[in-house]
Amino acid sequence: MSVDVDVAGPPGTDRSESERLRERIAAVLERARERTAALTTAVPESDLVAQHSPLMSPLVWDLAHIGNQEELWLVRDAGGREPVRPDLDHLYDAFRHARADRPALPLLDPARAHAYVATVRRKTWDVLAEHPLRGTRLAEDGFVFGMVAQHEQQHDETMLATHQLRVGAPALSAPPAPATRVPVSGEITIPAGEFTMGTSTDPWALDNERPAHRVHLPAFAIDAAPVTNAQYERFIADGGYERPELWSARGWAHRTEAGLNAPQFWERHGSTWWRRAFGVHAPIDPQQPVLHVCWFEAQAYATWAGKRLPTEPEWEKAARFDPVTGASRRYPWGESEPTAATANLGQRHLEPAAVGAYPAGATPTGIHQLIGDVWEWTASDFTPYPGFHAFPYREYSQVFFGGDYKVLRGGSFGTDEVACRATFRNWDHPIRRQIFAGFRLARDLSPHELERADS
Repeated sequence: MSVDVDVAGPPGTDRSESERLRERIAAVLERARERTAALTTAVPESDLVAQHSPLMSPLVWDLAHIGNQEELWLVRDAGGREPVRPDLDHLYDAFRHARADRPALPLLDPARAHAYVATVRRKTWDVLAEHPLRGTRLAEDGFVFGMVAQHEQQHDETMLATHQLRVGAPALSAPPAPATRVPVSGEITIPAGEFTMGTSTDPWALDNERPAHRVHLPAFAIDAAPVTNAQYERFIADGGYERPELWSARGWAHRTEAGLNAPQFWERHGSTWWRRAFGVHAPIDPQQPVLHVCWFEAQAYATWAGKRLPTEPEWEKAARFDPVTGASRRYPWGESEPTAATANLGQRHLEPAAVGAYPAGATPTGIHQLIGDVWEWTASDFTPYPGFHAFPYREYSQVFFGGDYKVLRGGSFGTDEVACRATFRNWDHPIRRQIFAGFRLARDLSPHELERADS
């Protein structure tokens, strides 16, 4: 589908700059909608209205919620237009109704939900054609449009996780993720010193990524790649799930109560571990990063391996710091947008790629696959940066600060590039496993190693 958007800018603006921005906005909105459509037309209506897990909304709720948020921010706020369906606001308010309660609400049926989001989108194209894309903080550089595109893609990833929880015949398909292209192993030492964390300049960065601030870290080592299935299998074989000394007290209590004995969706067939992925059962690929593990499992593995999870500042420094220039880059490989050669993003595949599949996406220091494949658990709680200011609403970030949330970084194979950059912050409860999460390890340096790192 192509969208015809009037690209004429307001008086005094550079028309080519305005044109490029409108074209980018149209492209990211279109891409998100195409993905939403694919996720909500791949299954019968009975699957759209069903709740496949109490952790997740029915797919039809996510669909109409996407439209409602777009109506609130783009049609009503940015466009100043009359409401399309103000009677729906309370039904699709994520803070008013818990996920487990949403199936009992008088939700739009699938046909009406699709019609609603289509009506909202037609009005959005009208707003985009006329909007100055400047003049207020919400409008500047098309931020409000970028925010809505990111919101839709975040819900698309949530719907993808719902598809993974769904039981039945496969409904989604994609080509297999690429195999290893270069061998990757070992650790990379990140030298001590300051770096710039967060951003004050990325036009579409969300409030919890802001502002940019200087952080000093001692030297540390971080793994060049995420932990793989083969490595995690060794943890299981060594009794990792039966040894309480490897787990925190809270983690062991959760492991026991939940009956954890392997990553979610793993099944034992004889001497081989298999994994169910979107309705397909297959032996695990030993070279792919492990996923569907909770924070407590990642922490126990780290203890078993004699290491720890990286802190959030360590992860970001490893991903962004250029040791030659001292600059913090937007992506591990530089400033350019992700491509199929640099990262596994955008549901291009329905699985992580093997470690070493994206050498073009590595950092200058040789750290691979920090963006895409699997979200990576960090050791850090979700807290605001110094100078944080909630914008444009408290419920995106501020209400979660100080809660029982751990930070994840880097995005997964199900994350779109518009909602993924080296400053992007995700967060979830430490017990969550349905998300596409894995991890990599870090460690403190010994005194001898510190001397070498400082020399």
